[in-house]
Amino acid sequence: MKLVTSNRLTVQRGTTLIELSVVIAVILLLLGVLFVGISGWKNAANQSACILNISTVQKAMRSFALANSLNAGDSCSMDQLVAAGYFASAPTCPSGGTYTPATTVPAVGTAYLTCNQPGHVPPNTRNW
Repeated sequence: MKLVTSNRLTVQRGTTLIELSVVIAVILLLLGVLFVGISGWKNAANQSACILNISTVQKAMRSFALANSLNAGDSCSMDQLVAAGYFASAPTCPSGGTYTPATTVPAVGTAYLTCNQPGHVPPNTRNW
């Protein structure tokens, strides 16, 4: 009986350190892109919430003005809206900005409350 010998090298199956490093780098890159996107979404959500706060205060101010027979140019402060029960306290900007209320009832189309953050301006105040 004749024995056959082979000079083949045995191939080990598995991943190399380089392949593993490439996979980890790709995963980290995807996570980085995800975090940038989440940051943008959060900023847009804060901007929308701020504009909603401005709109809500505007509606409350108009209701207060109508209930108390106030016209454009009459004195109206945020403290009066809080005291009348329209708000538990003055609203705050979710982005950390500060609101500046007007001291009088504004004319139609003018916002009563403004925010100092860029972009936190209602797009359409024509019917306000």
